[in-house]
Amino acid sequence: MNILLLIIIATVLISFIAFVGAFTLFLKERLLNKVLLGLVAFSAGALIGGAFLHLIPETIEMVEESRILTIFLYVIIGFCTFFILENFISFHHHIVRGHEKREPFSYLVLISDAIHNFLDGLIIAASFIAAIPTGIVTALAVGLHEIPQEIGEFGILVYGGFKKTRALVLNFISASTVILGGIVGFFLIGKVEQSIVFLLPFAAGNFIYIASSDLVPEIKHRVNIGASIIHFFIFLLGIVLMALLKFFVGE
Repeated sequence: MNILLLIIIATVLISFIAFVGAFTLFLKERLLNKVLLGLVAFSAGALIGGAFLHLIPETIEMVEESRILTIFLYVIIGFCTFFILENFISFHHHIVRGHEKREPFSYLVLISDAIHNFLDGLIIAASFIAAIPTGIVTALAVGLHEIPQEIGEFGILVYGGFKKTRALVLNFISASTVILGGIVGFFLIGKVEQSIVFLLPFAAGNFIYIASSDLVPEIKHRVNIGASIIHFFIFLLGIVLMALLKFFVGE
């Protein structure tokens, strides 16, 4: 199948995850919190597995041995870039606890998420160009991360003063930038394929940062020991899923 078509299909499916927030309208708050924490744990494991079992090894296979150290430098750059974006430009792609009720804050979250999703599109495009299995894994990891993220951001928009219908529409528009990023990434990276060697480890650094800084802290010190053990095994399940994908899909 055409690589561009695969990229468009993957990014369109990911953009529709923005509507997952609508399902939370039918859940009681207590049940929602339990489900959300499980999703957070699973997506954290998937991101860690995607980074260490797929993106980094795939890039290492593409370069000479003398350049392997550079790959890990790109991982660090990806990690540090998202650290800076989140902490100094209010780049909130995690489950924001949110005490700010003013609508301008909600707009800031929408703008930040649009930028984040555009970058995700670039990363997905680079992954599909590198290898279709790598693209599938990357898209899946991004999608799994988007589920708890979009639920959280829908809550932020409603909490910030938006009506629920408007919050869903605006959240979808923000999520749709992943499609634009995928298309732009295909045409730019297709001409400069060397950029794949940067974007894949950069994405790995992104995944590691999101999992370790945003998702894991959400499930730490917030539940009893029994629930913590369950969340840990759900986290491992996310890693196992990525390991199975590597084994069965192959690269």
